[in-house]
Amino acid sequence: MVVLLHGGGQTRHAWAGAVRHLAGAGYRALSLDLRGHGESDWSPDGDYHPEVFAGDLASILRQIDKPVVLVGASMGGASAIRAMAHHGAENVVALVLVDIVPKPAREGVRKVTQFMMRNLDGFKNLEEVADAVAAYNPNRPRPSDVNGLRKNLREGEDGRFYWHWDPKLLSMGDSEDKLDRMEHETALAMEKIAAPCLLVRGGESDVVDEAVMEDFKRRVRRLEVCEVRGAGHMVAGDKNDSFNDAVIAFLARHLPVPSS
Repeated sequence: MVVLLHGGGQTRHAWAGAVRHLAGAGYRALSLDLRGHGESDWSPDGDYHPEVFAGDLASILRQIDKPVVLVGASMGGASAIRAMAHHGAENVVALVLVDIVPKPAREGVRKVTQFMMRNLDGFKNLEEVADAVAAYNPNRPRPSDVNGLRKNLREGEDGRFYWHWDPKLLSMGDSEDKLDRMEHETALAMEKIAAPCLLVRGGESDVVDEAVMEDFKRRVRRLEVCEVRGAGHMVAGDKNDSFNDAVIAFLARHLPVPSS
């Protein structure tokens, strides 16, 4: 089974194309809404530390009685690392990290956070949402039908559209000290993982650049790297076919589909 974990501020729908591709290749795929996102409950105490996400994931993995490959983008990838290092997760046989390393480029992280902080007061309509996404990622074609964006939003009683995640999520890394501490903890966790790891990096990413790659390579025992040309931090959304092909090729080596 393949378990997919979206990034901060996304929902399970971020993996729609990947799930269809995995199913077509013969895999069972489970795409989750992490706590505070999509249809999952918001944390009652506003705690969205990566270790909390890791604990949630570990609880789910204990209910799966078959080998699992974790696929995690950004925040989902950090959660997967911690689940494997700190919570057992004995049935996880391999890990796919999507444009995330334990110590990402800080300027790229700031850009993502700034995008999430904008428009916390909501959007008047879906056209405004499309404009905001296009401003953040001008290389991705603007959708001809903006109704597809609705699945990532919730409509408030005031008729405005809001991102489908808890704004308290932003307090998780609201200081340099917090970010430094979380990144250091995740880096130490990565060093405990013996399972094979694939890093799918966006060729245009400002989150995983060449400088942070060198540190990451020193920490990983069994690493493969695939660079998706023309993709930014949102690799699966930017170049879905290339992303899917890279993941399927990795799965074929580490979790092959049983022959009929």
